[in-house]
Amino acid sequence: MAHDAERTAAPAGAAGPTRLRVYYVDNLRIILVALLVVGHAAVTYSNIPIWYYTEPAKDGSGRLLDAYIILNQSYGLGLYFMIAGYFTPAPYDRKGPRRFIRGRLKRLGIPLLAFLLLIRPVTDLGGYFHQRSVLAAHGEPLPYWLYYLVSWDPGPLWFVEVLLVFVLLYALVRRRSRRRPATPGATTDEPTPIRTQSPGSTVTAPRPRGIVLFTAALALATYLWRILVPNGTYVRFLGLPSPGFLVQYVSFFVVGLLAYRRGWPQSFSRRAGYLGFAVASAATLAYIPVVAMVGESTTYGYGTWQSLVAAVWESTFAVGIIIGLTVLFRERFNRQGRKAAFLSRHAFAVFVLHPPVLVALAYAFRWLQAPAVAKFAVVALLALPACWAVAYVVCRLPRVDRVL
Repeated sequence: MAHDAERTAAPAGAAGPTRLRVYYVDNLRIILVALLVVGHAAVTYSNIPIWYYTEPAKDGSGRLLDAYIILNQSYGLGLYFMIAGYFTPAPYDRKGPRRFIRGRLKRLGIPLLAFLLLIRPVTDLGGYFHQRSVLAAHGEPLPYWLYYLVSWDPGPLWFVEVLLVFVLLYALVRRRSRRRPATPGATTDEPTPIRTQSPGSTVTAPRPRGIVLFTAALALATYLWRILVPNGTYVRFLGLPSPGFLVQYVSFFVVGLLAYRRGWPQSFSRRAGYLGFAVASAATLAYIPVVAMVGESTTYGYGTWQSLVAAVWESTFAVGIIIGLTVLFRERFNRQGRKAAFLSRHAFAVFVLHPPVLVALAYAFRWLQAPAVAKFAVVALLALPACWAVAYVVCRLPRVDRVL
């Protein structure tokens, strides 16, 4: 998903890499980043207080925001990781292990450090002032450095943190499994001579049976994982807000790697896209009565049958909606004008910079007395253009555009 996704492909048998624009993936990334911004605006006014500034809903419309967040979480971050995985093999093939690792440390590590050292302190000032006033009432001081350490987390950049681990593990596996240089004394920095699949090539799509088996395996693995790490668990030292989804993240990253090699996004038929949307919709309609009748906490994990049903729904919905979106964007949105190119070029910057923008807007509208969903709509509509405007200004700074 991140800017580290280099849109290159080396057609089989080609002497060198050919740069290709995968416009529909670019456009899909725009939508995913926009949904992330809107999703965090929804968290601000929902009943899920896991953001830097929140106003928990005092009316029933907060449940609509909760449902929206749960729906997006079931597939959105998995799709992020799949896109990142799809764009990982090509730069490794082109650069070799050392240059690839250096590039990923630059494109992922620098934004992560910038967020932790510059953006997060500004974004979380409200939380600090609140905690300081609470402790001051009991005569206890709270220096900022102590608050920063105690409340440490990478915020939304946990995705970049986890993705950096994934790509480094990928590089390690590739380096250990690569062939020995054919010529004595050849540099170990040369990429492995693996036959790559161009995004424009024609290959056989995954068989329906394989997709069903993958979905079932993903659901079972998620269910078993949540016996140990149920939803609602928060890993403070890593800053992972949803470790219960880690099985999905790993699985879809690996799927992205395979999809690039085998050309899966180009091989799905239109019928597969329609079927994906239909299956995702049917699974959701079947799941709604179940989740309405049982306690929400019973779906979190701990080996309950409700958590198994939840894992089956999440996995089925995620696989179906991702196939549907892939085909939809490939067939309908596989071109880019100047506006879409601008949005795509600054999408990763928006991902990194959107938290202080959202928090500032939320503070600005504290005075507004309105239902939760109404305040959410106001902030979300203003946040989208504001985030891209801020991203544009920041990327104009010297050398920043090389990272963001």
